[in-house]
Amino acid sequence: MATSLSPSKLSVIGAGAVGSSLAYAALIRGSAEVIALYDLDEKKADAEVRDLNHGTQFTPSSGVIGGGSIEAVKDSDVVIITAGAKQRPGQTRLDLAGTNVNILKSLMPQLLEQAPDALYVLVTNPCDVLTVVAQKISGLPSARVFSTGTMLDTSRLRFAIAEAARISTAHVHANILGEHGDSEFPVWSTATITSIPIRDWVDSTGQRPFDETLLSQLGDEAMHAAYKVIEGKGATNYAIGLTGARLTEALLSSKRSVFPLSSVQNGWQGLRDVALSVPTLVSNKGIERVLDVSLDAHETAMLHSSAAQLRATLSDLGF
Repeated sequence: MATSLSPSKLSVIGAGAVGSSLAYAALIRGSAEVIALYDLDEKKADAEVRDLNHGTQFTPSSGVIGGGSIEAVKDSDVVIITAGAKQRPGQTRLDLAGTNVNILKSLMPQLLEQAPDALYVLVTNPCDVLTVVAQKISGLPSARVFSTGTMLDTSRLRFAIAEAARISTAHVHANILGEHGDSEFPVWSTATITSIPIRDWVDSTGQRPFDETLLSQLGDEAMHAAYKVIEGKGATNYAIGLTGARLTEALLSSKRSVFPLSSVQNGWQGLRDVALSVPTLVSNKGIERVLDVSLDAHETAMLHSSAAQLRATLSDLGF
């Protein structure tokens, strides 16, 4: 881990659309003092590193290292894994499971050899399933192996709400929990705009626009946003890049932040041995704890349904 004498270091595994976008976002935000990018495709990784470095005159971070040697990851504080088969149009995240589990089985021991003290973050899909696999392969505590989960989905939801209310996203407080996938769900029971419950929000005409029809529409829009983006351009990359960069900043800070992240649960809401997104307190210690937030009966049922679907996939994979 970084000390007062060593610079903070983020390593991004995979130089595809997501990995290179994440490295770019971290570079321009100054998320870490050292950014490394590694990919088995040495030519691609070298080209991405070179391209990123050509703009460092204009960034707070000093540059990017890496290429085709895994030694670039050495002594990282945070390792974000984006490597794997990508999601194709019409394909669910869970369809990717078998292929990406095999990739992770090979990759994880190599990463641990280079960065035994790092915090490991899964972005590769299905990230909830792979979080369980990575934790079992590595033997690390769940506080150090987790995924971005529904952090991006939540950002999508807040954007949709903000557009509907014509207000800054900074004033929108709402979460999507559960699987980062088709069984995720918005938590409307505690959603607010500023401190006003979302269903009580009054617009400029004196109306309450957030009825059940609009809430359903906004939830659906956020939960299925990735499919529309993939259909149009082949991948989602910029928003998840920014998500990973922001999470890195939290994981390199002693100040604690709260995000909906996916980690292996050990009793929260009665859930065990399955990873899915819940409100999570993080810092440079990794996951400090999950927060005991209230859910209504419908949301609780959705949470357990999501967990059951993820357990079924893990069982099919032998975990």
